[in-house]
Amino acid sequence: VQLQASGGGLVQAGGSLRLSCAASGRSFSMNAMGWFRQALGKEREFVGGIRWSGGGTPYADYADSVKDRFSISRDNAKNTVYLQMNSLKPEDTAVYYCAAKNGFTGRVPTSTYDYAYWGQGTLVTVSS
Repeated sequence: VQLQASGGGLVQAGGSLRLSCAASGRSFSMNAMGWFRQALGKEREFVGGIRWSGGGTPYADYADSVKDRFSISRDNAKNTVYLQMNSLKPEDTAVYYCAAKNGFTGRVPTSTYDYAYWGQGTLVTVSS
């Protein structure tokens, strides 16, 4: 599985960005994708993720710090997951990574150890 993240950039506080993560390769085996971020000098942290199983309704979950501001969606036909980020704050500045997990999961994985595949990261800078 190969993941290609895109959509980062510079935005003013209060603005919006949409990140994309396109999957290729054995992407049919994926059952969950997550977004993480890593600010300068900090550890990589969970932002949000989405899980799905068969034809069921996808389920998303988010870190408390981004709930009500960020949302994740999935375009099955394009093998792409999106992270819509609204009401951005300077503390959202980080490199954002998407990740994918194979195999069934009953919840949205929130640990970096849960994910086997990672994209290259895309930088989001929010100016005050």
